[in-house]
Amino acid sequence: MSAQLLSTSKGRTMVLTLSNPGLRNALGPGMYAAGIEALSVAESNPEVRSVILTGEGAMFCAGGDLNRLQANREQPPEVQAQSIEQLHGWIEAIRTFPKPVIAAVEGAAAGAGFSLALACDFIVAAQDAVFVMAYSNVGLSPDGGASWSLARALPRPLVNEVLMTGERLPATRLQALGLVHRVSDPGRALQDALALAKRLNARAPNVLASIKELVNEAPQATLSQQLSLEREHFVRNLHHPNAGIGISAFLAKRQPVYE
Repeated sequence: MSAQLLSTSKGRTMVLTLSNPGLRNALGPGMYAAGIEALSVAESNPEVRSVILTGEGAMFCAGGDLNRLQANREQPPEVQAQSIEQLHGWIEAIRTFPKPVIAAVEGAAAGAGFSLALACDFIVAAQDAVFVMAYSNVGLSPDGGASWSLARALPRPLVNEVLMTGERLPATRLQALGLVHRVSDPGRALQDALALAKRLNARAPNVLASIKELVNEAPQATLSQQLSLEREHFVRNLHHPNAGIGISAFLAKRQPVYE
């Protein structure tokens, strides 16, 4: 069976499952296109408040299919370039998606699977999960935004360690480095990700969209630019109906129900 992306609904959360069990959920071009399409559908559906990305069975994702990559070595370079462009389109779609995206990781997240998890807003990983930037182990350099994500989250020597050595990193170490949001009991990553999603789903979606945009813009903005952007978002959100709902509920000491 070829690689595919399965979509299910859990309340107000869309769960996207990487499914390629014969190859440890290795990625393929069909998944990239399906991922972009799924996020487009989720963005336009107000009933969807968050998205979880997980893997089928006991594995998150082995990264790229090495057999396919080996075959692509016999093709013109444009063939692999086009495939990577599709992957990068999915990565950008996750980063700019205006709703929270959570990676629920069991087993291993390797190569582009690790890159995919890093593109998400939160990573919930099983205690026995491992992460490995396996590219250098097979004579390749990273893709999927791995160097971008890691360079913005970790000091340079640590980024070089992760990318150059290709060592297997336990979820607990990545939690200590601030990359993993929560470490779960084995087999419970998806359940704990759904619990986090439920908490996020109860918050004002326009505010979460603003926060995601502000966090995305902050690394390249000057303080003055970021202050201006914060002002614009604050004023816009103050005049959104959800601010009236939230402030009134706080003053009345009751739970808000946001639109």
